[in-house]
Amino acid sequence: MDRTIESGFELRGETNSFPRLIAHTWHSRDLLVMLARKDFFVRYRRAAFGTAWAIALPLFQAVVLAFVFSHITKFKTGVNYPTFVFAGLLPWTFFSTALPVAATSIVDGQGLATKIYFPRAILPLSSVVANLFAFLPNIVVLLGMELIFGVGIGPRALLLVPATVLMVLLTISFALVLSAAHVYFRDVRYILQAGLLAWFWASAVFFPLTLTRGVLRTLIIINPVTGIVTFFRAATVGGEAGWMTALWYSLGWTAGLLIVAGLLHRRFDRVFVDLL
Repeated sequence: MDRTIESGFELRGETNSFPRLIAHTWHSRDLLVMLARKDFFVRYRRAAFGTAWAIALPLFQAVVLAFVFSHITKFKTGVNYPTFVFAGLLPWTFFSTALPVAATSIVDGQGLATKIYFPRAILPLSSVVANLFAFLPNIVVLLGMELIFGVGIGPRALLLVPATVLMVLLTISFALVLSAAHVYFRDVRYILQAGLLAWFWASAVFFPLTLTRGVLRTLIIINPVTGIVTFFRAATVGGEAGWMTALWYSLGWTAGLLIVAGLLHRRFDRVFVDLL
């Protein structure tokens, strides 16, 4: 008699509908806010200067970059260079600080995720929201720099609102996709850590798009973060040639990644915990 022996198993779980997944996530909003507040305050709990570091670090980085690149390599931006750099560094700092934590949040949050059910998307979402507590005071600092350096605050400053919304949505879209992938492929953590350095130099944080040419310019413009960086500069020191094209790419990346994220979490939300 032939006997077929099958080994292994396949994880299967209930597939959520999009409306139900969104509804469950909305109903868990109190948990999201609680986790975000906890993440933010725990981060600075034992620091002597506490949450002041949330403002001090980006400002210090901007000062260093502005000093180095205004004395070693002089970029002709036509505007105040420290404000130019800080306007670009703010969204990059938010993105590069929030994403590594959010991308591994489902795995890192297994202590909570394995005890009770809630949409696992809450974990990366809370990691992104936690960084908003540090980001928003820096907007005030940015506006203050405009006044101090004589840039002036005009109607274009209103663009900071949609720029911030798009920055958060782009970060969330990457966080949701990568956090789902990290459950299955634990190399995501290390690939992201290695990639962020190259990503910084390719995001036009401290140089204008007008200095780039050819293939390099194309690669920088299609970079999803470049559109966010130049959007913030358009809201403060003024737009530069090519910034609208970069912005459209950022919008496209955000929409595409949100669709992928929705499909992943809709399909695997119920079985993530079995692989933690």
